[in-house]
Amino acid sequence: MVKIFDRGIKGSDIMQKELLRMSGVSKSFGENTVLKDINFTIKEGEIVGLVGENGAGKSTLMKIIFGMSLIEETGGYNGEMIFQGKKVHFKSSFDALNAGIGMVHQEFSLIPGFKASENIVLNRESLKKSFVKEIFGERISKIDFEKDRERAKVAISHLGVDLNVDTKVNEMPVAHMQFTEIAREIERENVRLLVLDEPTAVLTEKEAEILLKTMKRLASEGIAIIFITHRLNEIMDVSDRIIVLRDGIMMSELETSETNVDEITKLMIGREIGEKTKKEEKKESNPEIILEMKKLWVDMPGEKAKNINLKVQKGEIIGLGGMAGQGKVGIANGVMGLYPAGGEVIYKNEKINLNNPKIPLEKGMYFVSEDRKEVGLILEEKISMNIAYPSIYIKNKFLKERYFGLLKSIDEKEIDKNSQHYIEKLEIKCMSGSQRVGELSGGNQQKVCLAKAFTINPDILFISEPTRGIDIGAKKIVLETLKEYNRNSGMTIILTSSELEELRSVCDRIAIVTEGEIAGILSPEDDLLEFGKLMTGVKGDKNE
Repeated sequence: MVKIFDRGIKGSDIMQKELLRMSGVSKSFGENTVLKDINFTIKEGEIVGLVGENGAGKSTLMKIIFGMSLIEETGGYNGEMIFQGKKVHFKSSFDALNAGIGMVHQEFSLIPGFKASENIVLNRESLKKSFVKEIFGERISKIDFEKDRERAKVAISHLGVDLNVDTKVNEMPVAHMQFTEIAREIERENVRLLVLDEPTAVLTEKEAEILLKTMKRLASEGIAIIFITHRLNEIMDVSDRIIVLRDGIMMSELETSETNVDEITKLMIGREIGEKTKKEEKKESNPEIILEMKKLWVDMPGEKAKNINLKVQKGEIIGLGGMAGQGKVGIANGVMGLYPAGGEVIYKNEKINLNNPKIPLEKGMYFVSEDRKEVGLILEEKISMNIAYPSIYIKNKFLKERYFGLLKSIDEKEIDKNSQHYIEKLEIKCMSGSQRVGELSGGNQQKVCLAKAFTINPDILFISEPTRGIDIGAKKIVLETLKEYNRNSGMTIILTSSELEELRSVCDRIAIVTEGEIAGILSPEDDLLEFGKLMTGVKGDKNE
């Protein structure tokens, strides 16, 4: 089997022939037009950045290129797609894969109980040679697991990460799941175009840097890459050209060397993102402690917390940062009862029982998980009910009395009014509050999760990766809304994020989690070098 990374093609040897051409491509879902007359080309060995706000049409365009069934099921699309000189119209993703197009989706598509090696070679396993196979055919062939392990090792080594091929997916940190997805695609022998949809959204800055280097190496070997991300600095670092979408229209196609982040931002959102406002100082001589964790451990696969000691001040925004797999994500999951946990958690001077999700909810805590589809949303239900459900069942909101108070029924009018408020406030791109959540883009689904939290208005909000997959304009809205609820409602917020700059922009203090412990707590104004030391195991003062 010939691997792409064995071809020995140098960037200078590539005659950049046209690989993909999209001509006059348009797509509608019912009366909602999401793409309008899209025209562009991609050459071999070229990295093209695709940017736009959530709902701009990026995901739909990629679904067309990758032949996803939703496109055909909703009436197909108009226009032409030409790949490697031939007009194509993929009916399924298998057609795209067979043609040489691979895609790493924003939402993972790995099998949790399978090892990394098994996921990487899935449906392309190596088979052992035997005389029985020669007589009876492929159906009784045996898989050559050792050869598959070696193939997986080669693919992973090409990414420059330390990932054991025998690790099961459900035991991996999120970053390693992402690298496994990418390794699976580059292991295919015929891949010519690779689509990466928000591949760095769950990665730390260091992990993202490794991935960007890998992308450049793949491009030098002749692989074209469509790179979708909301981190514009990454687009500037790695891409050759940038395509900007806004409201389904291709606003511009720019040479990366001839543009800048400000120009791209204006094209994306039609308005300028203001400078980061200086954080308001919140200094109290004797702050009230609303939540304390003592020797907290959490048994969350890939994110085990071992010995967390942390005091949270009432009314603050405290950040939890650190490298992937070090335990920061496990903290909220453990306190909220989603994974086995031990130690002590004291809330408002009362020790709470762990391992029961009902208890923290009833006491005034709420959690917006990093896993919005599995934990956060009912995809088949409409937006308005998704936003209202927690408040109905935890706080008895949106209920009206009937028959002199003997019965209560759901107040759909208030539910619709509430959802419309958050659709406008968070700029959720949808047709109405009656639209199914599963039909929204990933970033807009994330906004629905946030609307649920703001509606219930808890005393303490745990929120993990709140801007994952969200564009630069929406990110500003989300972070400003978090600050607004913190200031106006006195909501205490415990914010977990892989993006250090995000934490520094909104948090009063930032706790860095390393090897399952709080390595130290810093001010957002502290030097980046100090954050780096804590993340890499150089421990500072464990200020609580």
